[in-house]
Amino acid sequence: MQTMLENEWLPWLAFAMVSSLALILALLWSGRRGRLDARLQRLSGKAGSVPEIDSVAELARQALPRVGAPLMPKDQEERTRLQARLIHAGLYSRQALVLFLSAKMLLMAIPVVAGLAASLFGFVELQLGLVLGGLFGIAGLIGPSFWLDRRKAARQANFQRALPDALDVLVICLEGGLSLFGAFRRMTAELGAAHPLLASELIIVEREIQLGRSVGEALRAFGERADLEEIRRLASVISQAERFGASLVKTLRLHAEMLRLKRMQHAEEMAQKAAVRILFPTLLFIFPGMFIILMGPGLIQLLDAFAELKR
Repeated sequence: MQTMLENEWLPWLAFAMVSSLALILALLWSGRRGRLDARLQRLSGKAGSVPEIDSVAELARQALPRVGAPLMPKDQEERTRLQARLIHAGLYSRQALVLFLSAKMLLMAIPVVAGLAASLFGFVELQLGLVLGGLFGIAGLIGPSFWLDRRKAARQANFQRALPDALDVLVICLEGGLSLFGAFRRMTAELGAAHPLLASELIIVEREIQLGRSVGEALRAFGERADLEEIRRLASVISQAERFGASLVKTLRLHAEMLRLKRMQHAEEMAQKAAVRILFPTLLFIFPGMFIILMGPGLIQLLDAFAELKR
């Protein structure tokens, strides 16, 4: 029976392997022809008339937006909300929306196709394959949204840990006689090793300042990208200090102390939650083993005693 099943699905497996190999060779050859045509077009002075396809990756990059087109929100407000979620997660590329929707579409469709293929090859029943494929497809549909929220939360936690250190460096630079823009440049250079994520965002802030924005406006835009209230407050503090002529060093030092106190309170809160979180793994995994070790020998002796009484 097993030999008959192998004889049934071996031709299908061979067909799938040969078809996949032929598809890969065709894509590679088309990419080679695309590079050759693009080079000939550039040499002839007609560059731009033929789309340039550099590699298989370029083909995939062009095909992915079409894959995610069915999931593209029709409402402009909903699309703007999704783009804002991507920006909050640190995905700033213009293609981030279509790539995210394409990945969601593939994660939804591939399990269904895999379950159908497994049922056709006889590995599982048709109903079970469709049910499992549908369940994993639903997980693939909602999984990227959870990943996006976790990425956003991780970025915000990173910024909250790094902001007090960044403000300390900024205060030291201002006390040393540097201007606010010079202090920002020095702070960005100093934080590159300790807090690279915050340093990369501060580089964007620095470029916006060079393009004509004030420091407060650039920091407010950073707060909108990170969706973090601490950065919005920092932008408001700097804007008010610039507008009313208050002491910027004293204001930043007080704000840094407040952020450091908030970071310490958050650490204490997480430490208090750890005792509650470890309770359930202890009850589920540690206590049963301890009960077996402590009560096992006595239980065996009781069973032996009852067996002797029955005799």
